[in-house]
Amino acid sequence: MAETIVVAGAPKKRSTLLAALGPGLITGASDDDPSGIATYSQAGAQFGYGLGWTLLLTYPLMAAIQLISARIGRVTGRGIAGNIRRYYAPSLLYPLVGLVLVANTINLGADLGAMGAAVKLLVGGPALLYVVAFGLGTVLLEVFMRYSRYVSVLKWLSLSLLAYVATAFMVKLPWGEVALGVFVPHLSWSRDYLVTIVAVLGTTISPYLFFWQAESEVEDTEEAPGAEPLKQAPEQAPTEIRRMEIDTYLGMGVSNLVALFIVITTAATLHAHGVTNIQTSADAAKALEPLAGKFAFVLFAAGIIGTGLLALPVLAGSAAYALGETLGWPVGLARQWYQARAFYGTIAVATLIGTIMNFLPIDPIKALFWSAVINGVVAVPIMAIMMLIATRHRVMGEFRLSPRLRFMGWLSTAAMALAALGMIGSWIV
Repeated sequence: MAETIVVAGAPKKRSTLLAALGPGLITGASDDDPSGIATYSQAGAQFGYGLGWTLLLTYPLMAAIQLISARIGRVTGRGIAGNIRRYYAPSLLYPLVGLVLVANTINLGADLGAMGAAVKLLVGGPALLYVVAFGLGTVLLEVFMRYSRYVSVLKWLSLSLLAYVATAFMVKLPWGEVALGVFVPHLSWSRDYLVTIVAVLGTTISPYLFFWQAESEVEDTEEAPGAEPLKQAPEQAPTEIRRMEIDTYLGMGVSNLVALFIVITTAATLHAHGVTNIQTSADAAKALEPLAGKFAFVLFAAGIIGTGLLALPVLAGSAAYALGETLGWPVGLARQWYQARAFYGTIAVATLIGTIMNFLPIDPIKALFWSAVINGVVAVPIMAIMMLIATRHRVMGEFRLSPRLRFMGWLSTAAMALAALGMIGSWIV
């Protein structure tokens, strides 16, 4: 009898690759949002292929820290903020979550503005009207669409990233120079170079991604019949840990590969023709047209819209998860709106503020760039706390990190810390 109950309570097996993909794929794809596209475009336009190596470096680091985020959520049944709240002092939690909220909201505003500008480039009309439409549509979908269906939509939206792979192959690439920039790091101690590296790292390894992937694992556990946090149901561990590894390694691989293609494309076109100052992703798309042709321009601009549609709910949702768990609210996109009013209210308010930013005389370029820098700096203490959480027996039980994953997690944290210190040092000198 006991055996029958265990089998009946086991979560459904994920029989196909698409079914196995979820939090990791969506998290990785959302990392290449319009703000990220602007940062990668600026890196390619300003430094050519010289920063291509950063995307090779960030892949194993990003994959490791995102896999650790996923394991924390799946093992404990709580997100990052929920675990910090349970095991650490509020004086540590509140400032970190506050900085994440600020960076996420700025990112939201910048992404909305980039999407509005991209639609205007493609079809004309008022960009601000498109900004309002995107903001309103995102909130309505997050609040009223069923979680499992919404996740399915986000998975398909990740295909929009292919636009940047296609664009790269539409321009003539000097593959020898590309290989040199990607595989042989060229280092410079100039302020602009170091700040751009921190911005790339802060865009690629961002705190909002940690919060989103951990909470997505919690949501999937609550939605899947028979699924339990691994700490309570260790018999589910082999299947779920393997699924998380495939999902995360593939999702982060896609994210970094697309980012690399954006750097390569803008280096081969913009940098090669002396266009070294790209302020927005829409600027990059517009500058591509006379250099790479109409079709490349359309693909690049359409990709901005597709990736924005994917990133907006992740940015707003991760902000709501972080604040909600910090304050002890009911959280989760699988809940009905009346079951988590404050959670959904946070999503609406964050998106509203991001929308309003586009109507104010705020320099969106500086706000965007510095949000990436803030992400790069605040990621360091959050990653350090995550590593402490993930290595504590009291928190993770028998699912504490393996030596290999522990090494990679601390290496990721150290790399982010060194980049941030290098940037600060360049300001002082």
